Amino acid sequence: MGSGKVTSSELKGKHVTVAGLGVSGVPAAKVLHGLGAHVTVVNDGDDERARVQAAELEALGVTVRLGDGATLPEGTELIVTAPGWKPDKPLFTAAAGAGVPVWGDVELAWRLRGPDAAPWLAVTGTNGKTTTVQMLASILTAAGLRTAAVGNIGVSLLDAVLGEEPYDVLAVELSSYQLHWAPSLRAHSAAVLNLAPDHLDWHGSMEAYAADKGRIYEGNRVACVYNAADKATEDLVRAADVEEGCRAVGFTLGTPAPSQLGVVDGILVDRAFVADRHKNAQELAEVSDVRPPAPHNIANALAAAALARAYGVPAHAVRDGLRAFTPDAHRIAHVADVDGVAYVDDSKATNTHAAEASLAAYDSIVWIAGGLAKGATFDELVAKSAKRLRGAVLVGADRALIREALARHAPEVPVVDLDRTDTGAMLAAVREARRLAVTGDTVLLAPACASMDMFANYKKRGDAFAEAVRELGAGA
Repeated sequence: MGSGKVTSSELKGKHVTVAGLGVSGVPAAKVLHGLGAHVTVVNDGDDERARVQAAELEALGVTVRLGDGATLPEGTELIVTAPGWKPDKPLFTAAAGAGVPVWGDVELAWRLRGPDAAPWLAVTGTNGKTTTVQMLASILTAAGLRTAAVGNIGVSLLDAVLGEEPYDVLAVELSSYQLHWAPSLRAHSAAVLNLAPDHLDWHGSMEAYAADKGRIYEGNRVACVYNAADKATEDLVRAADVEEGCRAVGFTLGTPAPSQLGVVDGILVDRAFVADRHKNAQELAEVSDVRPPAPHNIANALAAAALARAYGVPAHAVRDGLRAFTPDAHRIAHVADVDGVAYVDDSKATNTHAAEASLAAYDSIVWIAGGLAKGATFDELVAKSAKRLRGAVLVGADRALIREALARHAPEVPVVDLDRTDTGAMLAAVREARRLAVTGDTVLLAPACASMDMFANYKKRGDAFAEAVRELGAGA
């Protein structure tokens, strides 16, 4: 199986090992089994959830091995891996030694596309991917196109590619993990929104992380969209091997140069996909059409607009799509005002880059932060945000790292260090934040850390914050 398309007949009778259960492994196993492959699923864990998923697959005739994700099953001709499995796992070392190729579920979906398949408009970046892809899908829908937001957003690309409903174009969110395992992916156009240290424990270095992000540009046909304020994204465009005629298109929060999209007097404008872009610009939408109109969200909207325009979408659809878009919960979501203080839930800010963007949206902040740092450091974040901080309330396993950064770069900011991880910890944090805040302040949950030390996920963390704010408003 080379680097081209693969047909169902080529997979029939093949011995394929699926590495990992979960949201990508189970659909991959079902698809491969349905195509006639001999499928064995291996999974490190042997917990209740894994056993339920295993039973479902075994009922179909799929072999499942729980508690052993390290051994290469005998006769394996192809591995299809869940994206989160690290490249240095023994299973992949064994595969390399045996000459067995390794694909991710995105690679499998790409190769299984039919001859008339919908092109992909692809988005990656450290932060803003999901919002941008959802904005893009809204814009494409406003243009009358059949589309869906798929990929890392939680909707299986395999389902989109193999489903009965034909699409005109797909808005595809891709993580660095997925891109690592998708070497033959070639998008119509793609965007890297930003690059900041994240998942370095998985990739091993910032260089490897950036290289995997940059794979999204390989083979682009029309436009490689980059962030003019983030030189690393433009460097990835320069390094990419694209099709003849593919253009580099930047987005900026300032006045755009030719071949860029940007902002002029509160208007989102296009100087890339217009006739005589050196002299002309096309108005697309107003800043007020973007919700919320925080700077980093305007950048998301510009990136989405650039990809839509690369696909030929008219200007009015950009405006209509942005107006119709509603952000997901836990992304700079205004929960309530209590005693003249705004309470904002940005639990999705699970790394320092996202938290920096969130903090930049407000002038006077009591910051609730902390959780699992995932190897991150906080000096740059605190130094950049210090002048905006009225106070900080720290929770979670790695809160000491943030406390130490605050002591170095914002020693005048009062800090409350909450040494508790029980279910009442968030209510305590919100109460402490209320004590520090004055009228006109924003109490901002922007943890800059992952949530799994205290919560099942960032959504549960955000829900706990919102519930605590509601109790506060009720006089609790």
